[in-house]
Amino acid sequence: MLTIFDGHTRHCQGVTRRDLLHIGALGLGGLTLPGMLKVAQGTEQIVRDKSVVLLFLQGGPTHIETFDPKMSAPAINRAMYGEVKTKLPGVTFGSHFTGLAKLADRLSIVRSFRHGNGSHGSASELVASGGNSTGATMGTIYARLAGASNPNTGIPMNTVLPPPAVGSQYKGLGAQTARVTNVGSLAAAYRAFDPSAGGQVLKNMTLAVKQNRLEDRRSLLSQLDRIKREADASGQLEGTDRFQQQAFDVVMGGVSDAFDLRQEDPSTIERYDTSQFKIPPKLQKKKSNVPAQSPIALGKQMLMARRLVEAGCGFVTVTSAGWDMHGNAFGIDDGMPLLGPAVDKAVSAFIEDLEQRGLTDKVLLVITGEFGRTPKINNKGGRDHWGNLCTLMLAGGGLPMGQVIGQSDRTASRPATEPVTVKNLLATVMNTLFDVGKLRLVSGVPDEIARAITVSQPIPQL
Repeated sequence: MLTIFDGHTRHCQGVTRRDLLHIGALGLGGLTLPGMLKVAQGTEQIVRDKSVVLLFLQGGPTHIETFDPKMSAPAINRAMYGEVKTKLPGVTFGSHFTGLAKLADRLSIVRSFRHGNGSHGSASELVASGGNSTGATMGTIYARLAGASNPNTGIPMNTVLPPPAVGSQYKGLGAQTARVTNVGSLAAAYRAFDPSAGGQVLKNMTLAVKQNRLEDRRSLLSQLDRIKREADASGQLEGTDRFQQQAFDVVMGGVSDAFDLRQEDPSTIERYDTSQFKIPPKLQKKKSNVPAQSPIALGKQMLMARRLVEAGCGFVTVTSAGWDMHGNAFGIDDGMPLLGPAVDKAVSAFIEDLEQRGLTDKVLLVITGEFGRTPKINNKGGRDHWGNLCTLMLAGGGLPMGQVIGQSDRTASRPATEPVTVKNLLATVMNTLFDVGKLRLVSGVPDEIARAITVSQPIPQL
């Protein structure tokens, strides 16, 4: 990370670190509508002071073994490992979610979420975009309106955290970010910032300069201004320059520590830690891709997500692999005892951490994946692709919690009540991040973006 040490609050020519941000950083807000949105309707703010963290369980998390165990169904349908009672009367979760069961009054579980798509790639894009016509993910749409970087801190407003984002030791773990960072018809400038992809900039940007050696500062600012001019001329930021710009914004804005977990108290790191959920050697030999499904980084990913929203990031996508539990590599039988407890520990720590920091109403957590799993357990101890009922859980964001929304049928095959759709999810997220009623009155918002945000209705119970 770029750190300029001169021993004083102000540099030799009277410029603070925040001044450097304004002088040298790209100012990505110029590419978007954030200024207009924040001053529209007088002093009323359309971009809410809220954030969304999307935990995307890649591969298709089983809805039955997570939050709809359906123990009244035939044995071949019901949750393989049974159920655990929650804090809500009559409501149970899969047995690996004991921590979240104790926090059920702070959750909303959707048991009627359906979209019908059973293909990994297209279903991932469908859920991540909420089915909007631009094809862009929810985080991308947010950045298009709120700005690609926070104007006050410089932190990227749309960030994705695959396992390698929290340490090079996790480089071999599943990190299929392309499926959940699609920009669709929008400019590449608004794609989620991936610290593991542009991280070399962050990793190597250390500049220790004594006060009497700051004559090179002018050269540094000149380079930053050159990048700004080139980006402004092109109308969008792509590749290395974009990552460099956002890294510069992060550092110059004084929030580079948000990406550094060493700043956390060791007891907090331990609270989130999922390193104990290692894949046993016997399973690692089962198939070549099994080691990449390990959830050992998930706790640190969720901790970094908390740090980022605290630093002003508006949309964070956390990816965790391993949920494609057919049984040919990973099944329900061997996958759930590892991945379930890892999610339970990391998410419970995240929810409790937000509450202790007074951030519960400010941050909406969404847990989902590309689809659910078949109602029947197959002969390999797994479940196959199923788009007719999918996992969806929400927490925080100032929304009504402590409820189960919708119901599945007798075998957890399909919704028994009105289905919750991807567009309902999109509308719920966008109504959390924006004052949509006021947004409708703002001129200058591209029609396709406006339609994506304003046409659909939020999940009614939320």
